[in-house]
Amino acid sequence: MVTAPAVPELYEEELHSAIEARAESLQTLRELGPPDLVHLIKQPIKSTTKQVGVYHHVTGIDASSSASLAAYINTLTYSAHDKQHKVVSGLYCCYNAFSRLDMRVQVYIPGTVESYCIDERGDKRVATDELWLETYLCSVLRAYSYADDGSGDTIKKIVGVRRFNPITSTESEHKFLDAAERLFFNGWQLGSDPEIQVPNLVSNHLTTGLLDYIHTTGRYASGINLFEKLRTRDPEISSLLAQVYIAADEEVKAVQLLHEAIQELPMDYSLLDCQANFCNKKSRGDLALDIAKRSVVSAPSEFGTWARLSEIYVGLEQWDLALLTLNSCPMFTYQDKDAPRMPVPQKEFLPTMPETICDEIEDSYGDDMELVHPTLRKLHAAGFKGTFLKAYMILTEITKKIGWDQLLRIRSQVFVMEEEYRQEKQTVTHQSQSRNASTTALRSPTPTTNGHGEAEEVSEPEDTLNGEASEPGPQATAIEKPGHTVASEVVKAGSDDADQPANYTHFQNKRLCERWLDNLFMVLYEDLRVYTIWRTEMAQYRQQQLLYKKSPEEWEILGELAERLHHTDEAVEAYENCLQMKFSPKAMKGVLKLSESKHNIRDVCGALIRLVTWQYRWYSEFSPSLLYTIRKLIEEEGAVKIRSIIQGTSLPQHVLDLTHQYAALCAAFRSSGSDG
Repeated sequence: MVTAPAVPELYEEELHSAIEARAESLQTLRELGPPDLVHLIKQPIKSTTKQVGVYHHVTGIDASSSASLAAYINTLTYSAHDKQHKVVSGLYCCYNAFSRLDMRVQVYIPGTVESYCIDERGDKRVATDELWLETYLCSVLRAYSYADDGSGDTIKKIVGVRRFNPITSTESEHKFLDAAERLFFNGWQLGSDPEIQVPNLVSNHLTTGLLDYIHTTGRYASGINLFEKLRTRDPEISSLLAQVYIAADEEVKAVQLLHEAIQELPMDYSLLDCQANFCNKKSRGDLALDIAKRSVVSAPSEFGTWARLSEIYVGLEQWDLALLTLNSCPMFTYQDKDAPRMPVPQKEFLPTMPETICDEIEDSYGDDMELVHPTLRKLHAAGFKGTFLKAYMILTEITKKIGWDQLLRIRSQVFVMEEEYRQEKQTVTHQSQSRNASTTALRSPTPTTNGHGEAEEVSEPEDTLNGEASEPGPQATAIEKPGHTVASEVVKAGSDDADQPANYTHFQNKRLCERWLDNLFMVLYEDLRVYTIWRTEMAQYRQQQLLYKKSPEEWEILGELAERLHHTDEAVEAYENCLQMKFSPKAMKGVLKLSESKHNIRDVCGALIRLVTWQYRWYSEFSPSLLYTIRKLIEEEGAVKIRSIIQGTSLPQHVLDLTHQYAALCAAFRSSGSDG
């Protein structure tokens, strides 16, 4: 029997204000919709006059019929903590992103159940079987898409969300895959991940959810079966099937399939990208290169094709081409997931279940940013998402391999720098010439950051992160500040007479750097600068045998910084310093990830138990990321060994049982290794 998380309650200032706010937000929804809303009306047992409205959010409840949602409301009618009130009615709201309707089930206690739906204008409609099928599929996809990855970031975004696992048995899997098959060709209507410009048949929230489910649970045979059936209706689906084959370690089948499918659809960018990625991961960038170039030609407005080509150049150590390709990536504004827009509650009741109580894991919900040094607070890279995050990761990967100074040198070789542009402009006479600057050298639109920095006085590195100004150590000269590249608008405005364009011979083969990439160089400089100051200060304090003090929030930020810059050991050190002072799911997730990369099984298990417990404390019994981690452990080490490592830790038994429930799920899905 799985332990259900406790029930949070948010109290309304005015009765029904939460439902009204949800109805008003329906027109603005662009993605899968917000988590389900459950609204209860309570009244004192001894009086019928005064009613109060309480609500919470939920994901992962079976939304295939009004009966299953009414059953959920019935589980909430008894409350151990509130014996003064009784629940007289409940409303369950669940968004159908296919038809853009809010499905609603109203339950009166005792008494009737009514189901209907509300459209974007607030009009009532009849809830049909077809609409329930769509709603059910959306609810499973939301449970995966809006789950927390273990770090607590998603949980902290919305207060009071109960998260359940929507698929806990092979029967419920069959129901999900059947619904997905029936609605597969409408999946593009749901939108797609923020890195994808235009949702299509194979890149949308439905396909992402299906691949997520297969990846998390390891149910490859079910995935292969589904995509085999769908591929007979459209050969494009081969790219999804190939991805599942590769994940299932059926690489020969994947290669054959890709070969056949690309002969049939030679310019399908999803197939080409899958093939290029496969070759690149096998350290055959030489084979991947031409395929990735074709993929870019096939989908020039997609970020993913350009990013893949840039990654391949990084693998081939062609740094100039990697930078130029990165510069060509189309960047998209990040579209966040739909979140509930609710009025401020009158009060919040956030109960703790006895099963989750563990001194070590008590953590406040928010972070105390007042305890953070201003320099650490303004590291912009921490907030990158979507295409900007992926591009930044490519840039840090190059920096890890060749170092900052070399990166700046290459940057000034491929992009027009502000300084040289100014100098060149001064030497050019105004005679009529045959070529125009904006077309000669510069074929792409906007600006970056330089390797010379002559014009810039760098005083910042004398900062300290510890408040006391120690003398500027080696960090003051360690990191050169990048100068700016020149913007295309500057170049185009550069000649006084449009009919007499200047001839800037010096930049014949240089490009203009995009403004966003220029910004990424500045952000990377700031990351490296702060990292260098931290490491230098730490060394100085150690030398003088002094304690280097930081708040837990600061250690967490330094851990993320080191992780972003690929300094694994330093990241673990910072996260562990944070955890010695206070529990932080983000720091613990960092330790988990880095312990996994070093294959340290005991540390992985220790981190896993604590993260599962923290998630339960905040009403989440389901994190696909944590389920995946335990499934992989069981696959590699066997269930018996993992169970005994978990059992051998010194934490309370009720806490260990929560992790055992995750392991039991692997057994229910007959995951490899779960039979011991």
